[in-house]
Formats: sequence, structure tokens, C-alpha cells
Amino acid sequence: MKKLINVFLLSALMILLLAACSNDEASKEKQETEDGKVVLSGLITKHPLTKDLADMEWLQEVEDRAGVEIKWEEVTADWDQKKGAMLAGGDIPDILIGPNVITDADFAKFTGLFEDLAPLIEDHGPNIQAMFEQQPDTKVLATQDDGAIFGLPKYQRFWPQTATMQFINKQWLDNLGLEVPTNWDELFEVLMAFKEEDANGNGDPNDEIPMDFSPVGTGGFGFFQPSVLLGSTGITITGGGGQGYFLEDGEVKNFFVDERYKEVVAFLNKLYSNGLINQEVFTQDYTKYQSVARGSGKDATVGYTYGWESMDRFGLNVSDQYVSFAPMKKSADYNGEISWSYDYNSLNYGVNMVALSSGASDKEAAMKFINELYNPEVSLQVLFGSLGPNIEKADDGSYKILPPKDEEMDPGTWKWTSTWADNGPMFISDELQVELGTDMQAVGAQQEPFDKAFETLDKENDVFPGMFLKYSDADNNQMSLINTDFMNLAMAKFSEWVTEGGIEEQWGGYVKEVEAIGLQTNLDIIQGYYDDYKSNH
Repeated sequence: MKKLINVFLLSALMILLLAACSNDEASKEKQETEDGKVVLSGLITKHPLTKDLADMEWLQEVEDRAGVEIKWEEVTADWDQKKGAMLAGGDIPDILIGPNVITDADFAKFTGLFEDLAPLIEDHGPNIQAMFEQQPDTKVLATQDDGAIFGLPKYQRFWPQTATMQFINKQWLDNLGLEVPTNWDELFEVLMAFKEEDANGNGDPNDEIPMDFSPVGTGGFGFFQPSVLLGSTGITITGGGGQGYFLEDGEVKNFFVDERYKEVVAFLNKLYSNGLINQEVFTQDYTKYQSVARGSGKDATVGYTYGWESMDRFGLNVSDQYVSFAPMKKSADYNGEISWSYDYNSLNYGVNMVALSSGASDKEAAMKFINELYNPEVSLQVLFGSLGPNIEKADDGSYKILPPKDEEMDPGTWKWTSTWADNGPMFISDELQVELGTDMQAVGAQQEPFDKAFETLDKENDVFPGMFLKYSDADNNQMSLINTDFMNLAMAKFSEWVTEGGIEEQWGGYVKEVEAIGLQTNLDIIQGYYDDYKSNH
């Protein structure tokens, strides 16, 4: 009887598996439109400002040239949560697009779910091959430890050394007879004056927000966040800080357990407890963060904050009130190194910008579409918008980025509204002749106060080359598990300590808890890969 039951259960299981396989195969059958285009499914993680993909002229042209029609899912929020459920279920779109849309850790964990693009690139990816040849670092970014290519990178060329600049309202300073701060103590005094006096001069002493920073996620730090203040202590972060890994004299470290991080958080708590930081800083979304800083008419609202470029951050009405300024020292008597967030690699390169499902119904058609995105002229449109409304092409083959059609809109918002912008895969060849828009021209001038910090920066030994390190599947899986638990603790503590205090009393126990999670294991793994990377470059 027991054998009969086992046989019955095995037969039932095989029937279920066959049914599942049959359904899976049915979902992967090739579909075509009436005019012969291959129908594919796609997903993109895009900026909240970005218009519907159906309204992008350049994208329709690319689909037509590739002979595909893509049914897009457009994700503007909560991608990590959605991705987790999607990958666990194994039901993914044919094409996925966005910055690190599928991570190396995901590729390692969900083996077999994504296509190795290397053979397809050889047969159907001439634009991608050209990118690899002209910018060899992109091939390093794309290639896994075993030689497979699951995600393709980007190269966008024009961006400066940092994404995050600090801005202060110079008009407010002048109104109150104050100077641009050079250290944290001076910043505190300035912010207190912004709070207690009518800094914007509109008669209301209570409508000023002394300081604001962009929403902090649960997975680590990013651009436009106060993690840049770590530079005041001599730490050089990259990409806004991420999960805390940084390089100092060739040694891989993590600032989340560094005493200098504790200093930064304690200072932020001092600001917050005195009402100097926007009290909604941990609940507002990015759109609110941007809109608040644009003030009301000619009345600015925010005194000190972080952003990409002044017009992009503050809009047309009040941007001329703000100046960027050099990284501050942590105190007047501090004589150590001063640094900032060095983002050249993370700005001009991007990792895993596009991935392909191993279950795609027509992989060749999908690759033809992906390859079109890496045509340099198409890539320029991925970044800035369509030829015609956004870009002018001259008879000599050069390009000019046009100003917004709406005179009330700044160029940065125009870009993010019009196209995929920085969130898209692209190859902006160095051979293209491009006249940039006013915002990008302004970025160069506004970056000048940060140049001194980068002039003395040892990029070989003090800049963490995170995206260029490719780990084995086993190491990726182990690091991912540790980082998940680590970030769940560290980011929750960051917001708690800034808003409620307690870092001094809790620091020792917190560090022990992080050590128990296994941070040192990750540091040892990364150090080994960094040493190999350095010896080979």
C-alpha cells in the first residue's frame, strides 16, 4: 500500500510538472502583429517625471527598425519589492531596463532565469561590440567572473566628477550678514539664523526650511544625501555612499562601522533636534523634495541642500539665489584630508542597464532592439530626447541639445520628462560632436568649488571601484545575504539616530551586531577581488 501511494504521488507530481511546463511553453510562443513585428514584453524602471513610453518618438522608431512591438510595463517606485516577488515567481518580462535593474547578486541567485548575451552580441550586436572596443571598461562591467554577460552597461561621457553638489542660498546669507560656512560649526550657526530670522525677507520668519536632503532608501545611501559630509572627515565615498564600502590607502572598509560616520550622524541629530532639517525629510518622496526647494514665486524656501545643478534643483524662479561651495571641514581646527563623493564612474558608466529573459520567445529580435539602443545617435536620444523637439542635427552631422519648449521649465526637468535620460542603456561615442544644453554647461562652473578636493585625490588607492568588481556566484550570494541584513539594520538606525538620537549610547552594541551579521566576511571577499582588479589594471 505504501508503494502504491508513493507511485500515485509521483505520478501526480509529474502530471503537475508537465502541466506547468506546458503552460510555461505556451506563454513563450512567438507572437507577431499583423504587419509581421515580433511582440515582446518589456519592463523599465523610470523616473517619476518621465512621460509615457508611448509618447517617445525615438523609441517607436527604434522598435520599428528592430521589427518589434514591445508591451511595456513602466515602474516608477518600489522596484526592489516588486522585483523580489517577480524573480521568486520566475515570471519575468522578455526585456528589463533600468540602472542595475537586475543585479549581479540576482543573476547569481536566480540562475537560468536570464540569457547569456555573449553569443547574441557576436551575431546581432555590432553597436555593443563597438562600445566594448572603444570603451574597454564597459566590457569589464558587462562580463561575469565566468565570462558570461547577463547585463549590459552604459557609457554616457559628459558627466562630471560628482553628482551631488551642496548649495546654499547666498541671498539669505547676504540678507542676514553671514558668510558661506567653511566647517560644521559655522554651518550650524548659519542654519540657526535661517530658522530664527526672516531669511527670505518676505515678512514671515517661519516659512524657511534651513536644510533638506533627498529621500533615503532602505538599501543604502545615494545621491543628494548628507552622506557627502563624510568627506569632511577625509572619507571618499562613491555614488553617494551605497552600502558603505569605501577604499582608504588600498584597504576596503565600511563607513557604517567607522567612528567618523558616528560623528556625521551625531551632527545631523544636532541639526534635526534643533529644527534645522526638514521635519518631513524621512517621509517625503523625491518629487516633493524637488518641488519644495523651488519655493513660491521669488521667495525661496530651502537654505542649504544638495542637488545636481542649480536650475534642476531650484527651478527658474529662485535658482539664481544659490551658489555651490567647497566641502567643509568638520571643525575649525581639523587639519586632515577633505574629500567628497567621487562619482565619475557611477555617472558616466552604469551596470546592468538591460537584461534579457532566457525564456524570451524571440531572442534574436530582442537583441536587435537592444543593439539599436547602443547606436550612438539613438543613445543621444535615450539621454536627451528625440531628434526634433529635443535635439537638433546639423548638416555636418553634429548635434545641439535644445532648450525646453516650455520657457517655464528648466533643462534638467525637460530631459527627465522627455526620455529615459540617465536610466537608459546607451553608448554616447566620444566621436559624436555635441553642443550641450545650458544646464550641462552650468554644471562645469558649479563643480569648480569641488575640484580642489579631487585634485589631491589618489584615485588608485582611495576610490572604491565597486561596479568594476565581478564576483563569483558563491561570493555574490554570500555577500548579498549579509548586505541585506546589514542594510536593514544600518539604514533603520540611521533614521532613528538622526531623528531621535542615541548613537553614542548604542554605538558599541550596534557595531557588535553588525560584526555578528558578517560584515568582516564581505570586507575580506571584496579586498581579495580589489587586489586582483588592481594587479590586472
